[in-house]
Amino acid sequence: MSEWALEGDGLTRRYGGFAALDDVAIALRPGEIRGLIGPNGAGKSTLMDLLSGRGAPLSGRVRLFGRDISAMPARQRRRAGLARSFQKTNIFPDLTVAKQIGLATSAAEIDNSVEVMDALGLTALRDRRAADISHGDQRRLDVALALVGRPRVLLLDEPAAGLTMAESLNLALLLRELAARWQVTVLIVEHDMEVIFSICSHLTVLQLGRILAEGTPEQVRSMPEVITAYLGSSVA
Repeated sequence: MSEWALEGDGLTRRYGGFAALDDVAIALRPGEIRGLIGPNGAGKSTLMDLLSGRGAPLSGRVRLFGRDISAMPARQRRRAGLARSFQKTNIFPDLTVAKQIGLATSAAEIDNSVEVMDALGLTALRDRRAADISHGDQRRLDVALALVGRPRVLLLDEPAAGLTMAESLNLALLLRELAARWQVTVLIVEHDMEVIFSICSHLTVLQLGRILAEGTPEQVRSMPEVITAYLGSSVA
């Protein structure tokens, strides 16, 4: 058994002469919640795409608990235990909460839909259309869809986007509790630094497609190169 839950080596994506991601390596231990931060255009979503198998063919290698999944498309990686949520919610407005979770369950090998709805506080909303629930509830539904089937690794791309500070912190604490309860390894992209610093044990900082820094939140927060890169932002 590998000591790493998720590894990426030599991850690169170029568009002509522009390197959106340039030879990036990242490794997460089982049960870790890792924050992925960086300025707009740093390559965060591109890294999530390469890890999850989306977009152009992969340059580099990805391993899930030691198993090379580099050649797998996104759907196969999902079945192997690597799930992802997106910056824009991946929900269908006209379907009920229960129907959407049911559809996700039909494509999964494990039916944990009741457990997921209960954990994310969606049981009382099961018969309501997604279009008719609050934005915060829509965000929790999006996370619920990613957790269907009990994935071992979860990639979250700005799960708190559009939420109030209170909603963001509540979601962050819920994610930390669920990750511990279900032993899920999490890589989270988030611009809300209160969320990042409240739940992450380690951070990876991207800038211009390369890793600028890594360390604990306290270490990263005090690094001059990070402060310079985020001049005027909440990280500094």
